[in-house]
Amino acid sequence: QVSFEELDHILNEVNALILPSHDDPSPVRTMAGGSVANTVRGLSAGFGISTGIIGARGDDDQGILFVNNMSFSGVDLTRLRAKKGHTAQCACLVDASGNRTMRPCLSSAVKLQANEFTKEDFQGSKWLVVRYAQQNLAQIIEAIRVAKQEGLSVSLDLASFEMVRDYRSQLIALLETGNIDLCFANEDEAREIIGGGLTYDPEDALAFLSKHCKWAVVTLASKGCIAKHGKQVVHVPAIGESNAVDATGAGDLFASGFLYGLVKGLPLEECCKVGVCSGGSVVRALGGEVRPENWQWMYKQMHAGGLLLPELKN
Repeated sequence: QVSFEELDHILNEVNALILPSHDDPSPVRTMAGGSVANTVRGLSAGFGISTGIIGARGDDDQGILFVNNMSFSGVDLTRLRAKKGHTAQCACLVDASGNRTMRPCLSSAVKLQANEFTKEDFQGSKWLVVRYAQQNLAQIIEAIRVAKQEGLSVSLDLASFEMVRDYRSQLIALLETGNIDLCFANEDEAREIIGGGLTYDPEDALAFLSKHCKWAVVTLASKGCIAKHGKQVVHVPAIGESNAVDATGAGDLFASGFLYGLVKGLPLEECCKVGVCSGGSVVRALGGEVRPENWQWMYKQMHAGGLLLPELKN
């Protein structure tokens, strides 16, 4: 976590230290995003699934950018509250290999409080998508409570291995409620959920998660993913040709594809295959938003794999 002053310092340092090139005059891009926002934008823009965001945004330039981008992508913002103050931000620092480090700036940002959720926020929806975060745990628990009353299924992304490691007992308590229908973990998060040993088997983490969730998924970066539903376990390899430029949003877009598969009633293995295609589409450019040419790349991969192509509205 960093303050707004520290965020400014980071961005100034980046601008000062990275030399612009002829092809790329600025090393900094400002984009709308956030884990859940990336997932629902992907579902809407890439898969034609109706989505909306429940949350808050500030009255600053970043808030306006967020609204414009999400609206353009077809995300319903009628449940997004505008508040006076800063919109949450995150600096994503990407190296030449496409690996990234995140510096979130959330502490003084506006947010929805637990007592602000209404049942109308959830009506007409099938899924609630949430990201684990200790600083928002009261909001997460309340959102899940209301969602379950309204008959929604709940998808939880584990967010980061530090979050899992530092707040593991609270996370396990959340899983033990039985209210999480689908859980996504990457390799590092999976390691932490079963105790953080250096030698661990991702299938052990998968088995642990599946004790509490109907669907459990562990993504394995370049090795694809493993997933479990009931007694069925599948291992789906990554797509060989994906030209990773920036890993930002890979897990978020994997979730878009997997959820598309569940909404369309696809078998577990096909949900994973669509997830691998959509996760592979976002890493081909900077940021957590898929460019139009990379959606086309994804559709080509889905078509080649015999997967159900989205019915897009335009």
